[in-house]
Order: sequence, then structure tokens, then C-alpha cells
Amino acid sequence: MSSSRTAAPATSGTTSASPRKIGTLSLVLMIIAASAPLTVVAGGTTSNFAVTSVLGIPLSFVVLGVILALFAVGFSALSTKVQTAGAFYSYVARGLGRVPGVAAAWVAIVAYNAMQIGIYGMFGFATADLFASVFSITVPWWACAIGGWVIVGLLGVNAVDLSAKVLGILVALEFLVVFVYDFIAIGTAPEGISAAGFAPGELFTGGVGAVLAFSVAAFMGFESGAIYTDEVRDPRNTVRRATFGAVIVIAVFYAFSAWAMVMGEGASKVVENSATNGPGVVFAMLGSALPVWAVQLGQVLFVTSLLAALVSFHNVVSRYLRSLAREGALPSFLATSRGVGQAPVAGSLTQSALAIVVLLIFAVAGAGAEDPIMFPVLTLFTWLTNVGALGLVALMALTSFAALVFLRRNPDGHGVFTRVVAPLIAGVALGVLVITIIVQFPVLVGLEPGNVLNWLLPLIALLPGVIGALWAMWLRGTSPERFARIGHGSAAEDAEGVGL
Repeated sequence: MSSSRTAAPATSGTTSASPRKIGTLSLVLMIIAASAPLTVVAGGTTSNFAVTSVLGIPLSFVVLGVILALFAVGFSALSTKVQTAGAFYSYVARGLGRVPGVAAAWVAIVAYNAMQIGIYGMFGFATADLFASVFSITVPWWACAIGGWVIVGLLGVNAVDLSAKVLGILVALEFLVVFVYDFIAIGTAPEGISAAGFAPGELFTGGVGAVLAFSVAAFMGFESGAIYTDEVRDPRNTVRRATFGAVIVIAVFYAFSAWAMVMGEGASKVVENSATNGPGVVFAMLGSALPVWAVQLGQVLFVTSLLAALVSFHNVVSRYLRSLAREGALPSFLATSRGVGQAPVAGSLTQSALAIVVLLIFAVAGAGAEDPIMFPVLTLFTWLTNVGALGLVALMALTSFAALVFLRRNPDGHGVFTRVVAPLIAGVALGVLVITIIVQFPVLVGLEPGNVLNWLLPLIALLPGVIGALWAMWLRGTSPERFARIGHGSAAEDAEGVGL
């Protein structure tokens, strides 16, 4: 493959992906966009209360924030030493070996794709509902989803700074809406202001596993900053700062907003109201204090929050594909970049192609559904986003142990806490969370205990790891030069002799 420069035509590149345009704030906004703040508060938090009947949702965000901050310690230390855009894949390859690294890469590709494509289900539903409620126009959910697919695809084949600007505006507006809701809810407080939701006994009950499995999805994407290593202004510091910044902002913001919801509905009513009204809990509260147009604007931003998440995860997938192709773990055409901004055009088009195929399959299946209105939410969104969350949590656990091994071999500049304590605690905690998600999967996806999808869907998240490992072993025997590049950027000469 020839080196990518800044020529306008598409090129197949193995060198720096693009001019370094992304600063810390822009990267934080792109990371947070993946969690779709308004969607998490209006949809995820109300669903968590409704399904688990546990009051301690606010505390769950604090607990997970601590675990993921510990994960970020080792993760960020790796990012300063292994500066490639492969993130999970590269870190696992450098810490545990090339075969586990490729296994991690395949899990990451499936997990990020599942998260991205699953969100189209909620986006299609929410957009169709917006057209119906505000404009009295009936539009099929799948038509709305395809409209979003076009926008995401167009942004994906353009320079990342364009996506960053779009996401920055959308995320800022989302935060504004949620903060307005929070302060209206706290001002309402029918049962008074209290610490309800933060008491340990309100979280650590029989339903704590399901609560944590639900809440962890709100953080998914916070680790994606490392994938932009080729495009940030300061590779050594920007990713580290953005990762810690995103974890802290997400944990504090969602914990505060979930507590505001408890205050606004009342501790004795929040579970019941969430089960009855779902996202309507948020919009009804906004409607109690704001004019109709402001509530409708909130509904529009609910849709744009989903669009922001779609763009963010699309960017992650396209860059993952490009990174793997550069290093020989995937076909070289996927490394093709385009234009002055060197957008990962081949990876972007590949992700878009996969998304439209899955969308069309669910569109056809939904035509005969018993509840066609809720079909995309109950199936496409719920199934795939939980598959994605399972895969990503498993990757974080594996990456923690990779950090433990790598930093033990390369300890310079890092203390015992960074090299051993933080990665070990995070790895064990995240491993327990993986098991919890698998056990609680029927609750998360709303299926009966005997349904075959209860084990098939988790298998979709984890089986790619086995396939990826077999592919890597095949590469090791048939193409040693390609195998040597795995996890080490486009050049093999810095390979350190990782044996697996």
C-alpha cells in the first residue's frame, strides 16, 4: 500500500491518518456524544427504574464511575506508550499477544457495530413519533432510520472535524435540556429534598446486578478517544485527558440527573411513574414549567441526541476497520482514506453497508409484528445495544489485564498504583460485571427465561473473539510479515517480539 498524503483523491494509507485537528474538549464532546445524554436520562434511567424497581440508580453511576476511572488509569498509561488508533485491539496485542489482540479486535468490531446499528431502532421510533405528535404526519420508523443512515454516512466520509463540530453543538444542547429538567425536578420535589437514591442499601439489593448492567451502557464509548490517536493534536496527552474527563463528566452528570428524577417524582413514586410513563417522565416535567414549543424542542433534541450517538459510533467503527487494515489484520482496501482530512472512506462505507442490511432485515420482520410501533425499540434497539455493551465491557476487562502485563514489562514512569493496583481491581470488577450481564440478559432484553435468544445474543458478542483468534493463528502460519505488524502500527520494525 502506498502512503497517504493530503491529496484530494482517495488513497490507501498506512501512515498518519489526517492532519491533527482534534483538541481535548472536542474529543470529550465526541466521546460523550456516544452515550447520548438526553437519551440516557429520558430513556435509559427511566427504564432502569421501571425494570429493576431499585431506587439506588444514582449511586450505580457513582460506583461504575469509580470502576471505570480505575480502568482509565491503566488504559491511559497504555495510550501514552502504544500510540496507534487500534485502542483495545492494539493494547491487548501489546500486553497479552497478537492472537488475543486480533480476538479483541473482532469482538470490538461486532460490539461497536451492534451499538451503532441498534441505536437506529430507537432513532427511527423517536423520529416517527416526533413527526406524528408535532406535525401529524405518519412516517414508518424504518424510513426515518434510513434518513438518519444517509446523514451519518455523509458525515462519515468527510473529515472528522466536521463531525466534531456537529456533535459539539448537539451535545451542548442536550446538556442544556437535561439541566433544565434537573432543576425543575429538584424545584418540584413533592416529598422534599433528601439523599434518596444514594444510600448503599437502596442499590445493593437483589437487583443490583441488573441495575449495574443497565447503567454501564450509559458509559459505553468513553474509551473510544484512543481510536482518534492519529487525529488529535497531542497524542500523548489529549487521549488521556479526554478519557478521564469523559468518565468524570458522565458519572457525575448521570448520577445528579438520576437523583433529580427521584426528587422530581418522589422516592415512593419514581419506580411506578417510570414504569407507566417511560421517557414521558422527563417531558411531562418539562411541560409542567415550560411552554409547548420548548417541550417540542426537547423532543427534537431527543432525536438529535440519538443522531449524535450514531455519528460517534460510526466514526469509531470506521477507524477501527482502517487501523486493522493498516496492520494487516483485515484486507488492505479498508485502509483507504480520502481528501485533505483523510476520512476513513472505506471503513465508513463498509459500516454503512452493514447497517443498511440489518435495517432492511428488521424493517421486513417488523411488518408482521404484533406491536409494529414498538418493534424497533423492543428488538433492534434493545437486543443490539445490549450485545454491544456486553462485548465492550468484556473488552475493557481484557484490556485491564493487558495493561497489568504490559506495564509490568515497561514500568518506566509509572508507580505501583498505575501498573498493578488500578488495572487489577478494574479487571476483576469488570470481569464480574461481564458475568452479571450474561446472567441478567433475559431481564435486560425483556425475554422469557427459556427463549433461545437469551444465549444466542450474548454469543454474538463473544463468539467473534474465537473466530478472530483462529484468523490470527492462520495469519501467523501463512503470512508472518502481516502477523508481525499486528498491534504495532503500520510498521513492523518496532515489534517487540510479543510471542502470541
